[in-house]
Amino acid sequence: MSNSILIVDDDFSVTASLALLLKQAGYPAEVASTPAAAQERIEHGSFALILQDMNFSRSTSGEEGLRLLQELKRRQPTVPIILMTAWGSIALAVKGIQAGASDFITKPWSNEQLLQSIKTVLGVAAANSAAVKEKAPTREELDTRYDFRSLVGHDPKILKTLDLIGRISPTDASVLITGESGTGKELIAEAIHRNSARKEAPFVKVNLGGISSTLFESEMFGHVKGAFTDAKQDRKGRFEMAHGGTIFLDEIGDLDLSCQVKLLRVLQDRTYEVLGSSASRSVDLRVIAATNRNLPEMIAQGNFREDLLYRLNLIAIHLPPLRERRDDIPLLANQFLQNVANVYRRNGLFINEAGQHWLQGLPWPGNIRQLKQLIERTVLMTTNDVLDVEDFIVASSMQSAESGKDLLPAVGSMTLDEMEKAMISKSLEHFHGNISKVADALGLSRAALYRRFEKYGIQP
Repeated sequence: MSNSILIVDDDFSVTASLALLLKQAGYPAEVASTPAAAQERIEHGSFALILQDMNFSRSTSGEEGLRLLQELKRRQPTVPIILMTAWGSIALAVKGIQAGASDFITKPWSNEQLLQSIKTVLGVAAANSAAVKEKAPTREELDTRYDFRSLVGHDPKILKTLDLIGRISPTDASVLITGESGTGKELIAEAIHRNSARKEAPFVKVNLGGISSTLFESEMFGHVKGAFTDAKQDRKGRFEMAHGGTIFLDEIGDLDLSCQVKLLRVLQDRTYEVLGSSASRSVDLRVIAATNRNLPEMIAQGNFREDLLYRLNLIAIHLPPLRERRDDIPLLANQFLQNVANVYRRNGLFINEAGQHWLQGLPWPGNIRQLKQLIERTVLMTTNDVLDVEDFIVASSMQSAESGKDLLPAVGSMTLDEMEKAMISKSLEHFHGNISKVADALGLSRAALYRRFEKYGIQP
């Protein structure tokens, strides 16, 4: 495929400076000064990317540019387009992205930012093209290509996710990771950084849900001494700490609207001002964001900026809940068990088949995080080396019950006999072997309870 870039703009000074910039960066360029010329070029030429202006007349509405964008995407749907305009507005930028543009740059542009956007968009396009041509890789193949040592699973949904993050990691594309709480969004963000060209630079995590709107600027951009009453000395912000590396914006859906505006500017032009200083600073970093919130729904309710969403999710990754990847539960449980065994020096721990089957049957509202906590709690509460259903049930009873969460096994995952045996064992543990109290708690006579001891092979 050609690496040539088509520049579509009616201003000769713009096309001349862009063509020179691209030539110096190693990109051959062709120019079209009207929508009709652009369509003709697309019809007869091959391009890796299009840089397109949004206005070709005295009108600054951008409607002419949107029509051209739609036509170009119709003719060459796989060729990425970066929009450019001196009359950019938030609404126009969003319309352009919705119509299929990959990015949006305002004039006057920063050469460094423009070239970075081109490199990123081309990298994503190449990754998508390769994904279409190649068959789905196995876990073993993925592990030979990428460093996924902290990510466990063979479920097809997870393999698809790993393949995607492996392909896009070398680019600087912004990534939005969505999924329920506890699904491992931070681990995915770390894996993207670890497999990127920025892996030797900082990975800075920011929990936006824990930063108040009054402290947002100081935390994110830093402050100079005397900027406010308690500013006794200069302080680096998170963006400065992440310079050259990756910043992970966790809980992006919890960010206050006023703070969203301030964040958007940094994402648009990679510049910010330290609190108490009027000098602009540039920052070079990759942005990865994550949330368990429904951002499109929040946008409809007026609680999240649509333009910010489009700046964050050049690549969108959705992590499935644990209940949708049950075959991975034994793998995850055994990994957590080995980690806990090493910490507490209890070699030889393992989960028997019945215990693994029981774990697979739970709904796991807290996902991977809840599974990890249950494994550790079970190890702490039992002296057994072989963990069985009874051990997990006892540990589960000590877990804080979350309001509205169903902690019963899924229907079909246990028989009534298995549940009865587990409850008797749990009661014996709870009442320290007091048979009378166990019988009363279960609504049984002592004779009936002894018959069940014999039936299930339980030693009271």
